[in-house]
Amino acid sequence: MLTALRAHLTPKDPLAAASSAADGGEARALVFEQLYRDNADRVYGLCLRMSGDAGRATELAQDVFVRAWEQMGRLQPGTDAGAWLWRLAVNVVLNARRGERRRLARVAPVSEPALLETPSLRTPLPVRRMTLDAAIARLPDRARAVFVLHDVEGYAHHEIAGLLGVAEGTVRAHLHRARSQLREALR
Repeated sequence: MLTALRAHLTPKDPLAAASSAADGGEARALVFEQLYRDNADRVYGLCLRMSGDAGRATELAQDVFVRAWEQMGRLQPGTDAGAWLWRLAVNVVLNARRGERRRLARVAPVSEPALLETPSLRTPLPVRRMTLDAAIARLPDRARAVFVLHDVEGYAHHEIAGLLGVAEGTVRAHLHRARSQLREALR
């Protein structure tokens, strides 16, 4: 039975296997396992690019799959499970960012954190040079989210505006800011 379920399972329609299984719990676990195998690396990559921290990305990716398990009942047969999971991942990262912002609002922030992180001219050149990932990680949260969603993941301005709940012009401004800061950091 296990082999038959795996043979019928595709990334586009993982629920097709569940409909032919006798045991609903076993089928659900098999569908979830396949969904995880097909998408774990992509989800982790998205979380890493949007959070800028490998440890945090691991936590966020785990949260995505916990939520996916909890919401498997909402996934309808015939729907693109990968797209559903991708949207779930974006929402988990954005919700985590909102929660972090609320927690940080309760703590007195440093007036200019960029001054604490900017290397001085006395710092040796190899230390001042940054990798692209490190430069992206140092972008402000909103600019980083817009940059990753647009330039890395390929979302359109209007799609990003809908995801983040801001105007398209704001998305363009954040994208311009992110690109300018990346150019400056990578010089």
